[in-house]
Amino acid sequence: MKLRPVLLVLLLLSGFYYVTTHVQTSGALSQWVHHTVAPLAAATEGATGAITGPLELTTASAAPAFDTEEQQNIAVYKKALPSVVNITSTAMAFDFFNGPVPQQGQGSGFVLNKEGLILTNNHVIDNAQRVEVTLSDKHKYKATVLTVDKGHDLALIKINDVPNLTPATLAESAGLVVGQRVYAIGNPFGLSGTMTRGIISAIRSIRGPEGNPIEDAIQTDASVNPGNSGGPLLNSRGEVIGITTLIASNGADQSSGIGFAIPINTAKAVLDDFAKYGRVRRPSLDIVTLPITPDIAEQIGLPADYGLLIDRVLPGGAAEKAGLKGGTQKMYQGNMPVMLGGDLIVAMDGQDIASGQDLSAAMNAHRADDVVTLTVFRGKKKMDIKVKLGDAKDTVRSSRGQQA
Repeated sequence: MKLRPVLLVLLLLSGFYYVTTHVQTSGALSQWVHHTVAPLAAATEGATGAITGPLELTTASAAPAFDTEEQQNIAVYKKALPSVVNITSTAMAFDFFNGPVPQQGQGSGFVLNKEGLILTNNHVIDNAQRVEVTLSDKHKYKATVLTVDKGHDLALIKINDVPNLTPATLAESAGLVVGQRVYAIGNPFGLSGTMTRGIISAIRSIRGPEGNPIEDAIQTDASVNPGNSGGPLLNSRGEVIGITTLIASNGADQSSGIGFAIPINTAKAVLDDFAKYGRVRRPSLDIVTLPITPDIAEQIGLPADYGLLIDRVLPGGAAEKAGLKGGTQKMYQGNMPVMLGGDLIVAMDGQDIASGQDLSAAMNAHRADDVVTLTVFRGKKKMDIKVKLGDAKDTVRSSRGQQA
């Protein structure tokens, strides 16, 4: 009886040997598997409802073509990337024992011409002892800071003896429209060559890092993070319409879907000043203003339902020298105190001024020391007052209200 298990094992081993050495070579095994296993699998899959027929895989014969939107994204990136640079600034701090400790910051910028001029934000290179530029081809160069405009958070730097630089193409920012598609390329969190996409969410006045007003700032939902500062904001043709500068983060050091860029026309005016005078000479009226809407005009009894009400005239500035008047009666707009009773500006050189953006556009056509004619209401009386524009660098800036 004890031999039966042994004989059974020997019989099974012999059968396995015969099948693997004779049946497989003759092709009978594969036919048996096809005729027995495949119908069983198909029947099982059909019963479960997962697969009702034989499994077939289709392989693409070639890479799929990009759709129109993808082609545009790729075209913008390829056109703009060679002109975008990464900027590393090194400043010296001191530790607890008063020992020098180098600290590095990162930002972005873009090439303006083949001579090596690069535009970026002032806060990217502010107080830096050393500035280094990395091009898109990964080559690094020492940069020299030529001039800065802290009021508009702009800086012009230069690298020397660099062959085959690719300048960015500058567009116009005067005709931008909310809803227009935009792209940002830069160095967020040190990740070079990063492109994000969004739309223009608004055109509005904001305050820069120094508290100065930046008119016609471009608000966008394109993802903007630390390291994007100074990089280009582009239109769908890959042309620069703005310089990325700020994010509204509500305390979080990352994108919240609200970023801001300085309009390129403002930068052009700064560059023009530098070319003519060797420094920035932005014109200034030296006033703090309150934009007027029809509701506000009706509420406080103004003779016009638009314009800029002079809240305050800065001491020693252009407006004070011309005899313009600031407010004398305090009231609150929300939680912000404003002064009423000042002159209401409604036009400059015959051009209507209905907002801070209108005033900014009019000022961009002038330089410091130009004489302009302001049309104002003083009480109910309408008058023209000639004003010699001041130099913005001499203006004492306020942290409250909107300045021009």
